[in-house]
Amino acid sequence: MIRSRFCKKCGAKISGDQNVCPECQSPLPPVPVTDPVRKAQQIFIFGLLSIVVSFVPVAGLALAIVAFSLFASNSAIVRNAGKAKAGKTLAVIGAIVSLLFALYLVLYLSVGDVVLWGKETLEGIVAWANDIPADFENNFITDDRYQYIFKGLGITFEVTFFAAILGIVLGVIVALIRSSYDKLKEELKGGFASDLLSFFNKLCGLYLTVIRGTPVVVQLMIAYFVIFVSSNNKVLVAVLAFGFNSGAYVAEIIRGGIMSIDKGQFEAGRSLGFGYIRTMMLIIIPQAFKTVLPSLANEFIVLIKETSVSGYIGLQELTKGGDIIRSRSYSAFMPLIAVAVIYLIIVMFFSKLVSILERRLKKSGH
Repeated sequence: MIRSRFCKKCGAKISGDQNVCPECQSPLPPVPVTDPVRKAQQIFIFGLLSIVVSFVPVAGLALAIVAFSLFASNSAIVRNAGKAKAGKTLAVIGAIVSLLFALYLVLYLSVGDVVLWGKETLEGIVAWANDIPADFENNFITDDRYQYIFKGLGITFEVTFFAAILGIVLGVIVALIRSSYDKLKEELKGGFASDLLSFFNKLCGLYLTVIRGTPVVVQLMIAYFVIFVSSNNKVLVAVLAFGFNSGAYVAEIIRGGIMSIDKGQFEAGRSLGFGYIRTMMLIIIPQAFKTVLPSLANEFIVLIKETSVSGYIGLQELTKGGDIIRSRSYSAFMPLIAVAVIYLIIVMFFSKLVSILERRLKKSGH
């Protein structure tokens, strides 16, 4: 989107992309171009803020109006941006909440009560802001409590990394068994090989049903308190529990990728003299992985957040580290917000990597 410019010499308004003023023929500065990504981010931020401050109706409405104005003035370049649409939706919610709060103040409170409420709210915000340095020191500096966060973050990454590897290995095995059964059940037509493949297919189906049908926190507790009750290695138990859980979802992702490969690829492998296994390993699996790679990356992001329930077995990961700080400082806001912000930064970082990966795969023709 090209914005209008003005010639510094004659003051003429230039709305096109000319490099020379049509009036005085003097050179013009570079054409300012509106960045759609930046505008979408601004709309999202203002929409989010309109909800956050909706308890102050005037501020909430003002921020919602700003978000609406940005969306309307840049609709040509942001109308299809998901973040801009989300920001507009948040602005609608913020405006509605602000209006409802304003209506409550008008109907149920007198002018004096409203003024008193506003004064107390403002004093509370100022007092909270003044206490931030002392609260920060109490939560993170005293007794080196910040180390709970860093140690927990390291354990979170450790559990996530090894659980992701285990999940991918299990997922590939289960996906190969289920997709092979779908493709070979008519070709085998009975016999020991058919019965064996059918048995493993039913076993994988049972695994998928149980794992996907029960909460991950229950699976984690069963693994620690029932299956590995004699083990004191909480990290290993967490890796196994999350790995088996992730494997069920990875299996369906990879199986979907394998089934999406054209049947002609199998026939091409057979025409080259490859057996079924070599065809799968050398032709089908590489193509399927390129198709499902963004979905696998998203599963890794989900896995990072799922590890936050490891505290149920006493594992001191990131969330548990923040909870320990809360129990020792008797202050819940600062440590839990810090944990939430760290998770948000991690997820945003990996989400950005996933979007870059998706764009590169599209450019490569896959």
